[in-house]
Amino acid sequence: MSHRADHLDTIQRELTAFARRARATAGRLHPELSLVSYTLLAHLQDRRGCRATDLAAHYLLDKSTVSRQVAALERLGLVERRADPDDQRVQVLHLTDRGTELLDQVAASRRAAVENRLVDWDETDLARFAGYLLRYNAYGTDRD
Repeated sequence: MSHRADHLDTIQRELTAFARRARATAGRLHPELSLVSYTLLAHLQDRRGCRATDLAAHYLLDKSTVSRQVAALERLGLVERRADPDDQRVQVLHLTDRGTELLDQVAASRRAAVENRLVDWDETDLARFAGYLLRYNAYGTDRD
């Protein structure tokens, strides 16, 4: 096997480990919520609200899957529906104050975990790693 193939195998394995840690962290912070739930909440926060159909389209999920997730988030008091001011027939999902507080706690916990893992890294390594992650994530999703 080539060195490139070895490196790609290592990257894939380590990204998988990273994803597992993220799921585990999400589970510890709020056992009733999945990583998917956190992802939907973060999307709502970033967009300052959106329709459930927009969530389904963005994440390539079935509408019924999003509907179940949103219903669970509503039951927990993390998401609420509001009429679109431009079209009263359209319902837009927004975070509640409780949802915002939860995401703020998650962000603080994740930042602390990242800081802890990278405490011994110097500025050059941090800048290089940040640049690589930006480059990796910026690459067109149409090629996934």
